[in-house]
Amino acid sequence: MPFNTKDYSHLVSEAKTVVNKAIENNLGDSILFSAGTDTSIIAYEVLKHNPDISTLNVEFKQGDPKDTLYVKKMVESLKLKNHQTHSFDVEEALENVPKIVKSLKTFDPMDIRNSMAIYVGLIHLKTNGANKVLTGDGLDELFGYPWQFHLSEEELYKKQLCMWAEMSFSSSTLANSLGIEVKQPYLDALFMDWAKKLPIKVKINMYNGEKYSKWLLRKAYEDVIPQEVVWRPKAPLETGTGTTALNIILQEQYTDTEFAKKQKAILESDGVQIRDKEQMIYYEAFRKIFNKPSEVFPNLNNGTKMCPHCKGHIKTKIQFCKICGAYPI
Repeated sequence: MPFNTKDYSHLVSEAKTVVNKAIENNLGDSILFSAGTDTSIIAYEVLKHNPDISTLNVEFKQGDPKDTLYVKKMVESLKLKNHQTHSFDVEEALENVPKIVKSLKTFDPMDIRNSMAIYVGLIHLKTNGANKVLTGDGLDELFGYPWQFHLSEEELYKKQLCMWAEMSFSSSTLANSLGIEVKQPYLDALFMDWAKKLPIKVKINMYNGEKYSKWLLRKAYEDVIPQEVVWRPKAPLETGTGTTALNIILQEQYTDTEFAKKQKAILESDGVQIRDKEQMIYYEAFRKIFNKPSEVFPNLNNGTKMCPHCKGHIKTKIQFCKICGAYPI
């Protein structure tokens, strides 16, 4: 429920202080920039320290990238001097699939679609001399996702505890594979400790009749970031960059007959259930690089659980398989 200004005014000021300190602890030479609330706040604060910082947004040519309009508004609003947009096509995406699969050890379609834009962006930034790239990782996990809005405060807190115990971000792993570093201000110990202790009502609350996550940070920066950006609804990375379209485009890589034959053979030989043609592409790359999941992720009797879909063993409290993307398991 909405509450009086006096109940949160001190936290608004505190939020800016904590964010700025986290930025100071994690300065970089460039920003992987989506113009979501997360990276817009980072860009605003970083400019105080480095007004010439490079920013980059990534777009999938065959997709419908939702970030485009917001990026344009933020480039103009913040007067970003060194901004670039990099577009990539399905051919470039397919070339990168084995590299991403090898780095992340997964054939989860959603993870790969999200990670594709990150990987392409990191490659572009490295080519242009970047060594330390800022990202907005962690804010959703700390403040809550829209699909959690129906939960009670007690239920949400319990879900967040489980999520915090397991959260990981592909940007770190992908950057390491390229020999560069990502800087993640929202994962700074100072910021995380502060955010975890915030009451749920300042993490998720109402604005203009709609429920928003990251409510406190939106309020803290609504006077310096355009309203349509700071109050922008959450958009998954694959939606923002347009890589959602990969799911449709990659269906063309196999005929229905070819897919059915491969799907059956993989189930019989590896015990892996392949959901669609997109996942088939990712699994074939995984299988070529590694082995079947049951061999790559065996039961080590250390509290792991076997995913019934891919037969790999993982530790999870949130019932999500990071190997194949199955949920719930």
